[in-house]
Amino acid sequence: MLKQNRIVLAIAGAVFLAIVVLEMAAPANVVGAYGFVLPILLVATLRSRILMLLTVVACIVATYMGLMQPTKPGRFQSAVINRSVVAGVLLVVAYIGMTWEERKTANTQLVDAKDQLNRSERLAAVGQLVASVAHEVGTPLHSIAWHVQALAEEPGVTPEMKKRVTLIDEQLARVVRIIQDLLSSTRQRQPEPTWLPVEQVISQAVALMEPAFHAKEITMTVEISGDLPLVWADAEKMHQVLVNVFANALAATPAHGAVSVSVAARAASSDELDRGRRVANSMSPLVITIKVRDTGCGMPEADIQKAFEPFFTTKAVGTGTGLGLFLSRETVLAHGGSLLLESETDRGTTVTVTLPGLKTEPTRVTERD
Repeated sequence: MLKQNRIVLAIAGAVFLAIVVLEMAAPANVVGAYGFVLPILLVATLRSRILMLLTVVACIVATYMGLMQPTKPGRFQSAVINRSVVAGVLLVVAYIGMTWEERKTANTQLVDAKDQLNRSERLAAVGQLVASVAHEVGTPLHSIAWHVQALAEEPGVTPEMKKRVTLIDEQLARVVRIIQDLLSSTRQRQPEPTWLPVEQVISQAVALMEPAFHAKEITMTVEISGDLPLVWADAEKMHQVLVNVFANALAATPAHGAVSVSVAARAASSDELDRGRRVANSMSPLVITIKVRDTGCGMPEADIQKAFEPFFTTKAVGTGTGLGLFLSRETVLAHGGSLLLESETDRGTTVTVTLPGLKTEPTRVTERD
């Protein structure tokens, strides 16, 4: 049971006991029994029929316990009637409270379903567009991959050159696989996460983007805390997400700027734990955070609100599709995580990717912010 639920139950129990004590002290005063309405309303917020049934039964039993106290002659029948009225009121309050909370739950589910429908419609439009583009670029990419492989076999190729050619070949093969996924369906391949070391998820994207940062004279630092737990990730999909985030930071940061990547673990919030365990049952009560901070131009508040909408971009025409952050967040959400964006004009941007973690040995965990 979640922490806030236990707190509500504790408060309801304390109120219940206080009223029972009051009833024992003044059994002739039936007004005090109406106080049982308070624990009933508190338990109603938990939206549990079993807990509500137990609470109502306990309150009604406690209400009739007042009849066990001695009364004046001729007052017993009146006391039974009065306490039966109280019991009826408690039953009505319990019914109204539960139906009210259930209606709130139904409304929340309706809003969530509407959001899912809107998201599905956007994804369908994005899928059709990307599939058509993928079909057109697939053939030249195969040709480029063949020439890269031929270049690696040329005489006089140095080990450093061969290392770079191998990296290019690997990334071309990755692009070809992505295109094959897009052509096989109008939507992206769903992630297939597993528990992986954090370094395995981060290292390839960093190695791929480091030369571009160096060429633009941007300092790129990577800080990974020691003894991190495993992270719930599809390496291929998270590589795409991180490359997109790094590319955005590269585009927004001027020469001689800085981009920092920090990876750490912290305690998960109740929402993060609930969201993560929907897809990762063995998740520990902690998450892995990957923060990418840049010292670039930043974004105004109006653009931040639209940043995750498909086809929205602040880049010049021809330099951005407006799909990167949208698809990246969809991928991270499918992992049971979250992708948040914080930005301020002329102060830079911070992108935080949060993923479920699995603690396999003593781990240094920071408190939640």
